[in-house]
Amino acid sequence: MPISLLPASAAAFAPRSAPTVVLNTKVEPWLTQTLKRINRIKRPLNSVPQHFRCLTETLSGAAAIWSLSSLMLPKAPDSELRKDSNPLVEALFNYQIIHIEAYVVHVDMVSQHEVAFKLTPETIESLIEYHKDIYSVDVSASTWSWAEKEVQLKKLQEEFVQAVNRYVFRTGVRALEGLEEDGAGELLDGRSEDVKSAVMGLFLPLLPPPPRIVDVVRPAPLLPSSEGSGNWWQPSQHIPPAHPHPVDSWRVLPSTPSPTIATCSEPSSTFWSTMGVNDIQLPSPTPSYSQPCYTSSQYYSPPQVTAMPSLPLPSVLAQQCGSSAGFQGNGGFAWSYNDFAPQYAATM
Repeated sequence: MPISLLPASAAAFAPRSAPTVVLNTKVEPWLTQTLKRINRIKRPLNSVPQHFRCLTETLSGAAAIWSLSSLMLPKAPDSELRKDSNPLVEALFNYQIIHIEAYVVHVDMVSQHEVAFKLTPETIESLIEYHKDIYSVDVSASTWSWAEKEVQLKKLQEEFVQAVNRYVFRTGVRALEGLEEDGAGELLDGRSEDVKSAVMGLFLPLLPPPPRIVDVVRPAPLLPSSEGSGNWWQPSQHIPPAHPHPVDSWRVLPSTPSPTIATCSEPSSTFWSTMGVNDIQLPSPTPSYSQPCYTSSQYYSPPQVTAMPSLPLPSVLAQQCGSSAGFQGNGGFAWSYNDFAPQYAATM
């Protein structure tokens, strides 16, 4: 798509000057008829230079002002408008009509086939005044207050001043069919609605700042190693590992303990005396007794009991009997796993 270039007179705050006109090698018949219709003095239009001179002089006149559209806007802020039951009375007292007038700055009948209009200084001044005195008051009243509201409102007004001065309306070159005497004209074929929509689009709303996202601070979870956990995770006893360390097979001791002789307290004798033993013949213990030899029948084998009495826990017995237990005169006895373990392993 070719780049559309505009003359310097179309820039913002640029003074008005003669429009730039670019015609094709062959002039369109509708342009010839339009120029003949508006000229009071009959001028020859037999060549392209004659059309160029006639069109440029017509659009450069001081009276060559086009009426692009008309806007009905309030006369005062909404809080100051007159309230009446008759809508016609409200329209007469509360609204005004601002005419959007412009002049031609560029005509291109070769590449873009368009005509460009620039708003007149009077129209620009009317729109700026309405934006500052009425529109800004209404948008300020319709939004909630925040710290930088006045700064944003002033910035909005400055941006509107820049936008309305830069605004250039472009449309098809056939819009020149609405040309009248002295270079004035009016847009036809509904083009005025396009101007109205474009000008009203310059009135931007006053946007408040977005709500701030507040991060919810949650307390960090208490880890087992934390000091503030109250030592609730510290175990009271040592927990053995799930997998025991490997042990050589020659160091494994048999599960059958070797009997030993020791002295037990009275509660232990009372407990073992209640259990029946199948006529176990045990020799009398002597102080010099070291390691007796027993046959298989002399080891303890529990009888078949139909009703097992309630037994105390092993930890209770360990507290009563100590680290080892022996035979008693009343027939009570206990096993020791550690007294003769090295000797028993040596005999294997």
